[in-house]
Amino acid sequence: MKRILVLGASGYIGSQLIPQLLQQGHKVTAAARQIDYLKSRVLPHSQLNFCYLDLADPQATLEIVPQHDVVYFLVHGMAHGHDFLEYELSLAQNFKTALDASSVQHVIYLSALQPQTGNSAHLAARRETGHLLRQSQVPITELQAGVVIGSGSAAYEIMCDFIYNLPFLVVPQSVDSKANPIALQNLNHYLLALAEHRPKQHSHYQVGGPDILTYQQQMEIIAKQINKPLRLIKLGLMTPKLATRWLSLVTSVPASIGSALLAGIEHDFIADNHDISQLYPQHLIPYDQAVTDSLKQADTFVKSNVWGFDPAALKRWQTGYGYYPKKTGASFTTTKSTAALWQAVAKIGSKEKGYYFANSLWRTREWLDLLFGGGRPIRRSPEGPELKVGDFIDSWKVIRCDKPYFLSLLFGMKGPGLGRLEVSIEDLGETRKIDITAWWHPQGFLGLLYWFAMMPAHLFIFKGMVRALCRQASDD
Repeated sequence: MKRILVLGASGYIGSQLIPQLLQQGHKVTAAARQIDYLKSRVLPHSQLNFCYLDLADPQATLEIVPQHDVVYFLVHGMAHGHDFLEYELSLAQNFKTALDASSVQHVIYLSALQPQTGNSAHLAARRETGHLLRQSQVPITELQAGVVIGSGSAAYEIMCDFIYNLPFLVVPQSVDSKANPIALQNLNHYLLALAEHRPKQHSHYQVGGPDILTYQQQMEIIAKQINKPLRLIKLGLMTPKLATRWLSLVTSVPASIGSALLAGIEHDFIADNHDISQLYPQHLIPYDQAVTDSLKQADTFVKSNVWGFDPAALKRWQTGYGYYPKKTGASFTTTKSTAALWQAVAKIGSKEKGYYFANSLWRTREWLDLLFGGGRPIRRSPEGPELKVGDFIDSWKVIRCDKPYFLSLLFGMKGPGLGRLEVSIEDLGETRKIDITAWWHPQGFLGLLYWFAMMPAHLFIFKGMVRALCRQASDD
């Protein structure tokens, strides 16, 4: 058994790697900034410790890193914004400083393939982070990967969202670039094998799958497997910047992530697997089989505490929903106590308080279910004095209830997608911050149209709702 620290544990690779490390008998510390999100994606285990860690905090990093034998560095800053290169390097520097003061035996760094020509901020950040980490005396093993095929992988989800959501695709010429994507199962084989290795020096390996395909060919295979037509319109004037704006409209992939990835696919990314295959041989899964496996497992995301393991969500989720959700909401800072705010939150939808703001619009949406094939609205209220998982609030169902800080409601009305409404309360010391957030995983093009049609009402309702809720909260 080794003491393993997974940095960036709430991400796609980290969250699915942790259970496999536990199965191998290791003691794992899962560290992330989004600790609540991490806990909702990874189930508790006797050998698992959840740890909040912001690598931007050098002192906290120095306290946590030295306690471990092996560290997975899965951190990236694509979602940080336009300055993520500088941001990533600052995190890497704090991590390296902690390494130099530790007895860590091995660091496994998941990086990105580098093209022979061209560059992007995303790729530069991966490359420069590797250079910086290798200045440490601790052996660094860098795995350079391209597209990973699996439900939740950003590049793969972009292609799926394009195919599911649009009757035709307007794409840049870069869809003719080539790559050899690697199946998640194959990548995990290397990541897990490296945990058992204790190298004496730095090393780096390229990892990829057996098939070299253009991005257009990759999308054609996905489209064939889901039985959808693929109509491409290639525009030479479609720059990565324009493509990013288009992407943010027609898919649910966050613009910051899409921008970083699209800037990278202008070039060929073909991994030479020879060296690592000699060390850790395995059967490399062909691309079409990797897609088949991913589509079969597309519902694993909903089988998590994000949805509270709710049977209704499990039944409604299916291949074709956007993995990344659209979101909107509002927040407000108040001096009201946490207890008072929670008491108000627990009365959302009640006969006494309604939804605190624009109740007529909430009721109108419920009646619109008749147009979507639903029935007449049913007024329902929690049975007991305390909210609990499984309670119904009109058409909503409580799927998470962490008193007095967090409430999540499953969208129960008819609509082309799967959604939830969340209310969270954060204690800031002298003040409290309350957030109301609506999440929507669109189901195809109609799901996107529905979201944009509801957007004006959402912006109006949530801003008024969070303020009205705070006004109604009483410390008496």
